[in-house]
Amino acid sequence: MNFMSVALAAAVVGVVGILAGILLGIASEKFKVKVDEKEIKIRELLPGNNCGGCGYPGCDGLAAAIAKGEAKANGCPVGGDTVANQIAEIVGGDTSSEKKVACVKCIGNCEKAKDSYEYVGPMDCRLAANAPGGGPKGCSHGCLGFGSCKSVCQFGAITIKDGIALIDKDKCKSCGLCVSACPRHIIEMIPYEAPVIVECNSKDFGKEVKAVCQAGCIGCGICQKNCPAEAIKVENNLAVIDYEKCTGCGTCKEKCPVKIIK
Repeated sequence: MNFMSVALAAAVVGVVGILAGILLGIASEKFKVKVDEKEIKIRELLPGNNCGGCGYPGCDGLAAAIAKGEAKANGCPVGGDTVANQIAEIVGGDTSSEKKVACVKCIGNCEKAKDSYEYVGPMDCRLAANAPGGGPKGCSHGCLGFGSCKSVCQFGAITIKDGIALIDKDKCKSCGLCVSACPRHIIEMIPYEAPVIVECNSKDFGKEVKAVCQAGCIGCGICQKNCPAEAIKVENNLAVIDYEKCTGCGTCKEKCPVKIIK
């Protein structure tokens, strides 16, 4: 074997390797994606539930938005004040916010509400809503009680009792997944310290409500007439509370003839 040929081949391979290394190094510097160190630190603080309750596509999306100044330090409803304060140390900003929790606007349980027919099918509200009448419950606005909300709650805050979803507000992390999962839209976010709650979602007239449920709002307007702060109004036959005006005096609860204001 010719020694010079072997040496020449080795030299060529070596030179090509060196040139390739140099080119790769230049390319890596030219095309590398710059990562914001703040974003990395914020992501490490977020809980990682990826629930979407913040309005962004998972914790990565929120971390990026906070780092860019597009979202506040308290943007994660699951992390709460603890995480918000830690993030604020990185990016600054106000962490004060009013805690909200999910609320089921229905108390029409098996005893109080009537069914139009016996339902036989998947125990899922979203599927049952495709059945005749939007489900077996006589009230087309009431909780179906099959637990679609419970199935999406990652925090064990929802239970089903007597055909009604119940929410433990101390376990609720305000992610909003149950709100999206409910096909009848009877779950809404309200202030944690809400002094009163209207436990009904029916938009029907009083006579129609009473025909299918013993615990429905009849839209009589007595609460509205007696509220000294003008914090409650009847809209579409249903009492609605303006929590910014509500003082928690309890007058609406005392005056309500069907006792659906708690």
